[in-house]
Amino acid sequence: MKLLIVAVGQRVPDWAQTAYDDYAKRFPPELRVEIKAVKTEPRGSKTLETLLAAERERIEAAIPRGSRIVALDERGTTLTTKALALQLNEWQLESDDVALVIGGPDGLDPAFRAAAHQRIRLSDLTLPHAMVRVLLIEQLYRAWSVNANHPYHRE
Repeated sequence: MKLLIVAVGQRVPDWAQTAYDDYAKRFPPELRVEIKAVKTEPRGSKTLETLLAAERERIEAAIPRGSRIVALDERGTTLTTKALALQLNEWQLESDDVALVIGGPDGLDPAFRAAAHQRIRLSDLTLPHAMVRVLLIEQLYRAWSVNANHPYHRE
């Protein structure tokens, strides 16, 4: 199974990339994690609808056909770490590749959000996009560690 993180925005600070890479290398071979950054649409004089539609096209092009799409959305379902671990286990049992999508500065296109298989919220806080990447991969790793009875997660 593969977890694909699709993130709008290409530049992340070195600290965020280092943290992301550290967690990415910890996953076992049977649970591969990959990130694809997609370009943020230049603002200019475009409408918000036009911007989000252009980003949606890039996001959809980055997601392999047949993947389960999970949109990170402030209005999505709040999950505990244990609930995320259960969800990860379900995804693994279904053998679906999962694309977790992080929107750009303006969020995700409403039609894309509505069409996603799931919508989850990562936090009640507003977080910088670089932090979202790190927090998401850390929580995915923690969810895996819960399922594997790995000592990373302690109660």
